Amino acid sequence: MSDSKPLLISMGDACGIGPEIAVAAWVAEARREDLCLVGHVGVLRRAVAWLGLGLPVARLASPDELAAMPPDCLPVWQPEGLPSDLLDCPVGHIDARAGRAAAGCIEAAVAAIQTGQALGLVTAPLHKEALHAAGVDYPGHTEMLQALAAQGGAAPPVRMMLANEELRTVLVTIHVALREAIDMLSVERVLQTLQISDAALRRFGLKAPRIAVAGLNPHAGEGGLFGREEIDIIAPAIELARQQGITASGPYAPDTIFMRARNTSAHPGEFDLVVAMTHDHGLIPVKYLGVEQGVNVTLGLPFVRTSPDHGTAFDIAGTGSADASSMRAAIRMARQLIT
Repeated sequence: MSDSKPLLISMGDACGIGPEIAVAAWVAEARREDLCLVGHVGVLRRAVAWLGLGLPVARLASPDELAAMPPDCLPVWQPEGLPSDLLDCPVGHIDARAGRAAAGCIEAAVAAIQTGQALGLVTAPLHKEALHAAGVDYPGHTEMLQALAAQGGAAPPVRMMLANEELRTVLVTIHVALREAIDMLSVERVLQTLQISDAALRRFGLKAPRIAVAGLNPHAGEGGLFGREEIDIIAPAIELARQQGITASGPYAPDTIFMRARNTSAHPGEFDLVVAMTHDHGLIPVKYLGVEQGVNVTLGLPFVRTSPDHGTAFDIAGTGSADASSMRAAIRMARQLIT
């Protein structure tokens, strides 16, 4: 990684565990001139106290100042326009001010990446209801980042990948109602997901990624008995992908394909990644294996973005007990993608 361009870590929702795990991950993973937190100095200083750390906090005017910071000082870039009364927000509760601040940190971080001040972004969890309360019209990080990446032009096609050491899964549809997700499926959308997934895995260093495609319906439709999406949409998309040199296969029954793809010392996975049609089809298997090492990666953006695979955990916010393992894994994966 460049000495002059850091990886940014957003603080997430100020009322959740984001500030705590951002600080804890920085302490565990920081290298000099490598990581810079983006958030409210007061909120992050409070997180330092919750964690029982005697750590000085320095406010940066921009990420460019990171190189001048002492090595044992927590560097925090506080963008302009964050709510001045953010510390008054009740910890563990939805608050529009926290939603606005979380969005402001993301907007500032992306702008810094686009102007060459930073190399990538690791995002701490935000709360979708807090975003909505603040008038931010995106269902989550993925859609917001997609819009910010457009830079006045067409928004790039993006997909969510959730990954840990045993399993990777990419979603064709993300944060929409299940009924709407089914209606969104098309040959073009599935094919595009396969193209984005193949490109991402090649970036990971896999020369010929093996991609399994999970069906939508029980038993992958059972030859049309339980639905025709596999016949009319998914299988044609797989065939088109194969014609383009993508090693894709399926559609497979979604209740078994994840077991076949899971990679362990006792059971080498048959596939490098599973493409799932809907949010819960793809995310439940990965999260069941444990959120502590799971990482969310937004594929298709013109910059690197990763995040932990859990939410704001309002129930334990402020206790200093949140596990930062997933955030640490997200930092390590971002570094891997950047280098």
